[in-house]
Amino acid sequence: MSDLHSAFKKVSPFIWEVEKSFRPDMRVPARIFASNAMMEQAFGDRTLEQLINVATLPGIQKAALAMPDAHEGYGFPIGGVAAMEWPDGVISPGGIGYDINCGVRLIKSEMTLGEVSSHLHKLAKALFHWIPSGVGKTGKFQFQHHDMQKILTQGAQYVVKRGWGSDEDLAHIESEGHLDGADGDLISKHAFDRGEWQLGTMGAGNHFVEVDCVTEIFDEETAKNFGLFKDQIVLQIHTGSRGLGHQVATDYIRTMTTAMTKYEICLPDRELACVPFSSEEGQNYFKAMNGAANFAFANRQLIAWEIKQAWEQEFGPKSPLSTLYDVAHNLAKIEEYEIDGKMKKLIVHRKGATRAFPGQPVLIPGSMGTASYVLVGQPKSLEISFGSSCHGAGRAMSRHAAKKKIGGRELLAELESAGIAVEAGSYSGLAEEAPFAYKNVDDVVNVVDAVGIAKKVCKLKPCAVIKG
Repeated sequence: MSDLHSAFKKVSPFIWEVEKSFRPDMRVPARIFASNAMMEQAFGDRTLEQLINVATLPGIQKAALAMPDAHEGYGFPIGGVAAMEWPDGVISPGGIGYDINCGVRLIKSEMTLGEVSSHLHKLAKALFHWIPSGVGKTGKFQFQHHDMQKILTQGAQYVVKRGWGSDEDLAHIESEGHLDGADGDLISKHAFDRGEWQLGTMGAGNHFVEVDCVTEIFDEETAKNFGLFKDQIVLQIHTGSRGLGHQVATDYIRTMTTAMTKYEICLPDRELACVPFSSEEGQNYFKAMNGAANFAFANRQLIAWEIKQAWEQEFGPKSPLSTLYDVAHNLAKIEEYEIDGKMKKLIVHRKGATRAFPGQPVLIPGSMGTASYVLVGQPKSLEISFGSSCHGAGRAMSRHAAKKKIGGRELLAELESAGIAVEAGSYSGLAEEAPFAYKNVDDVVNVVDAVGIAKKVCKLKPCAVIKG
């Protein structure tokens, strides 16, 4: 698309848009929240072309959106948001992603960096011991088939009932840790088999557990309401539905690719495979997706329990931990928004995008070695972004390119010299996630703050990183 540069017009300091007249198949404009530098990066891959393709989907409302951390993905750009009319607009697995309900949980301690600093290496080793990590890694928890069915329908609520957590945890998880309408019978045996032994495991890639310190407070009142304070030690979990969710996506992308002919859906990219939400295939996928999402909520709950064991091993049972929030960033949900002056139900696809409802904690992990942020959702998010924000820094370089630029041993030495304790399953996996492979998280968060989607509350610095 040689004329893409000229097509995107700056409509405000951090909002760029291409009109739906740019291509005859577009149903709505395509819009991205970005700085000038981020726009130049976006032209470097298929991010903006993919965003325009999303604007062609049947039933899409208002605009196809991309967050400032957007980069090329499968079908939809990662960092993409699209809302379809309910119930006859489409649902597209590419708009949710392969790692259904990949998300972040932030856990608060009552301890400061000064109290924890001498324990960081031992704590990192304890966390690495308690939390299985790596490609295909199996976990410490063994659930029978009937237990798995309950996890798929009840999510984190089921594992809390079994003793791995508390009702207080559930009160601080999006949707209280479970989505209604899940149906385990719509999840294939292959998906079951892939996920059966992976509960309580982190995985590999960009997934991590991190020990962080609150280094800067931007909004004292909100930080106090969230129970956050300067020099406080907090922990982050970033993972999702593991092999089960990946297989659900694989199975239903195949189903929808075939079914589109029946519904006379013609798309510019087969990776956007979709069907009407109200169709049998659409409903089956939505119910299976909710099951995978519940699996992910349960997975992060079990990892939180493992973190508690490692924490108490190092600091004793009188050093409490509590959940600030747990939020998904790969999910489709039914929500209501004002469209043309009327409230309408919509099927909101968020792929690499975090829900940012007013007053809600918004968790934005950066790359290891840089920083992460806690923000708070703002009312404007409901007006301009379907209640959504960025979900992280966003990749600026492929994993292959990152490994060519630095070796895992060299990166480990750099992180350790910066005072960050590191436990990793492989040097190769560590190199893939080098900080320079990501955009500057400060710049990404500043865009979100500037456009009024979410407001900065505090900044976190990594002290220990546990990777697969």
